[in-house]
Amino acid sequence: MCLAVPMKIETIGKTEALVSAGSLKAHVNIQLLPSLKKGDYVLVHAGLAIERLDPLKARDTLKLYRDVARKGRKEEP
Repeated sequence: MCLAVPMKIETIGKTEALVSAGSLKAHVNIQLLPSLKKGDYVLVHAGLAIERLDPLKARDTLKLYRDVARKGRKEEP
């Protein structure tokens, strides 16, 4: 199973962008998506921005990931 993560563009260049999700930051390739700008949310998989996301959808998905992670930590023995 593969997991893609919604991330916000912090800075942008011609072929790469610095993106963030919480405290996680990464440089990703943006060549698949034309016309991105700072502040946009993108879905990131394997170092590639693969889809531009609606900001509300991105924030909802990140909240869901955080909730699942918290629940998983509570269930560990």
